[in-house]
Amino acid sequence: MNMKIKALVAAVSLISAGVGVATSASAFTPWQYHHPRRVEVNQRLGMQNFRIREARMHGAITPFRAYRLHQADRAIRGQERWFASRDGGHITRGEQRFLNHEENRVSHHI
Repeated sequence: MNMKIKALVAAVSLISAGVGVATSASAFTPWQYHHPRRVEVNQRLGMQNFRIREARMHGAITPFRAYRLHQADRAIRGQERWFASRDGGHITRGEQRFLNHEENRVSHHI
């Protein structure tokens, strides 16, 4: 009887260890939202969003223009996410330059 209990405890501990390893492996995601290049691009998009709202609030731009600028920013954010999805959560320097160029174009219209 004692051997059966020891075997059962050993089997349960092995299963729980296996589940723990499987859980920790599935918790790892290659999607690195906090990659430095992505952070820089997303901070700029956030600042542009703020500037658009401020310009709209103070009457510097029309509601339709604000809508169009927000659309452009959403498109840039979509490009950034698409670039990152192809490279395990990273964006390359060239992709970052491209996104910054697109942000500069939107920024000049605010």
